[in-house]
Amino acid sequence: MTTESPPTLDVEKLTQNLYAEMERLGKSTDMYARIAANRVNIQIGLTPKEAIWTLNKMTLYRFFPQTPPEQRKPVPLLLVFALINRPDIYDLRPGNSFVEYMVRQGYDVYMLDWGRPGLEDAGYDFEDFSLKFLPRAVRAMQRHTGKREFSMCGWCIGATITAIYAAMRPDDGLRNLILLTAPLDFSDKNAGPFNKWLNTDYFNVDELVRQYGNVPGEIIDYGNKMLKPVENWVLNYLKLWDNLDNKAVVDSWLAMNTWVTDGVRFPGAAYRQWIVEFFRENKLIEGKLQMEGRTVDLKNIKASVLNVIADKDHIVPNCQSTTAMDVFGSKDKLLLEMKGGHIGLMVGSGASKRTWPQIDAWLAKRSQ
Repeated sequence: MTTESPPTLDVEKLTQNLYAEMERLGKSTDMYARIAANRVNIQIGLTPKEAIWTLNKMTLYRFFPQTPPEQRKPVPLLLVFALINRPDIYDLRPGNSFVEYMVRQGYDVYMLDWGRPGLEDAGYDFEDFSLKFLPRAVRAMQRHTGKREFSMCGWCIGATITAIYAAMRPDDGLRNLILLTAPLDFSDKNAGPFNKWLNTDYFNVDELVRQYGNVPGEIIDYGNKMLKPVENWVLNYLKLWDNLDNKAVVDSWLAMNTWVTDGVRFPGAAYRQWIVEFFRENKLIEGKLQMEGRTVDLKNIKASVLNVIADKDHIVPNCQSTTAMDVFGSKDKLLLEMKGGHIGLMVGSGASKRTWPQIDAWLAKRSQ
């Protein structure tokens, strides 16, 4: 009977691995200290642009073209985000920017920034944003381009605002409407935690608005994070901790964290209307929402519609977007389901390979 000799230890290799691990831990510790001390500065929204119009807190930007004139699409594109958080999510960081991608595809891209409302703006509601402010930004873009027809892309509550605009201003030049994770139909009261939380008698929206005037962005952010508390408050930071020595991961994490924590106050009147008339009473999809003394009827939408939903969206359940397809009056409309979450759909690791090319392919045919 023979016995096997114990494996020989490669002392040199073990030493190399030990030194490598110590170096990694040293870099990770240094990066952690810099992040904790707020010494790591990550800028977002860096695609070159110019302000072409302002109104109160709002600004309309135009991104500088990056293709020769003969390669540009003749129909400009206007981006509209929600009333919460900053629109920089459209232009998060170089290499992970929808704006950068579309500009390089030859689109003349504009973006509306709602700004940061003050107490003097607490009385603004969805009629103001959809039918007073947005139309004025559209006219400013039309004057700047010298063209009447345009495309518009709305994301989250921005999609609700643009859908209202499209229904109430169907003949003002809107050719194409792109809706990203659009909350439109709130009939299913069991779809997602928000429907359950906001429809309870314990949620006193009137008192909340009375106390704050404009609802702080921190409250909105807290509510969003409570949808997935473990992922947002534990796993999110564990991912950062495990990758502190990976600059690409750290930069990506910091960019998203910069955007998430830069909350914007939700104008009080608009917030109350959002909770009562949209979430609780579902007036938009039921054809009962009144603006300018008229009914907001989505059947009046004439523009081509691309309705994009995310298969893992925990903020806007798919049913809040999909049922609207039967209501849109557009003859040319498409429902597109993509992989990702409410935000990851457009800025996740696969967005540039999946979502953006699909949007470009659909829009390019309709921008000639």
